[in-house]
Amino acid sequence: MLGIKRLGLLAALVVVGLAPAAAAQAAAQPSTQDTQYLQAVHQVNLFEITAGNLAQQKGQNQQVKDLGKMFVTDHTQLDQTVQSTAQQLNVQLPADPTADQQKVLDKLNNLNGAEFDKAWVTAQLAGHVQAIQATQTEISQGSEQSVVQLAQDALPVLQAHYDALVALAQTLGVPVPQTSASGTPGPGGTTSPAPGGGGTESPAPGGTETEEPAPGTTESPAPAQS
Repeated sequence: MLGIKRLGLLAALVVVGLAPAAAAQAAAQPSTQDTQYLQAVHQVNLFEITAGNLAQQKGQNQQVKDLGKMFVTDHTQLDQTVQSTAQQLNVQLPADPTADQQKVLDKLNNLNGAEFDKAWVTAQLAGHVQAIQATQTEISQGSEQSVVQLAQDALPVLQAHYDALVALAQTLGVPVPQTSASGTPGPGGTTSPAPGGGGTESPAPGGTETEEPAPGTTESPAPAQS
């Protein structure tokens, strides 16, 4: 009987010990904003890695090739953090880019030479503007610290990519979206829809061909215009 009582006490202690851990795990569940950002930025990375490889293979301009290589390196590193963070938070990540992103990749696959270069830069400008805005939104509205920190680390990388794209666009004569892609959180980031929502008005960042700015970001021109 004594052995049974001891087993019962041990079982009770195990349950008591697990209860705080279970509660902590429940409390650590990311918000919808955090979850959607992780999923959206992962799809951005998938898109950028594929598009960067295409730039190295099909680009005519050496700067296009060089930027493509840099994007592959940077987004591969970023996605390693995204995947580890998602795993810790039990967030399921998509296996493929969004449908809009895939359309852009399909279009780029069918282009060559200078035509490819211009289309690639145009798509990258639009995609990086949306990625920056989504990242600003996470910084200002996210609640899970690990995801917010990821966004804070990603923002200067995305901004550097955007600035390099603006300079290249001016060289190639590609129109630059007249929208703010500031490296600091601002009103534009707080009014953008949550990334990865799947609506037709705001596709996930990185895969749109439109040059129109997102709502709430028209008050200041794009950087590096001088």
